[in-house]
Amino acid sequence: MGESVYKVIELVGTSPNSWEEAAKNAVETASRSLKDLRVAEITKLDMKVEGGKVTAYRSRVNLSFKYAVD
Repeated sequence: MGESVYKVIELVGTSPNSWEEAAKNAVETASRSLKDLRVAEITKLDMKVEGGKVTAYRSRVNLSFKYAVD
């Protein structure tokens, strides 16, 4: 088995409905431009509050992908 190199990036996904949907939005959006995604780790959850009401859920996600070898 050959050696591999992976890059880890941090993303913030948002959703008006849930943290799970926010994380999913982050990964699915990244998958449109990044290839060979490997692992997504949720590192932080928070909410946007306006007028005393929760208006958005935010999930901070570390996402790894494999570097392509030419």
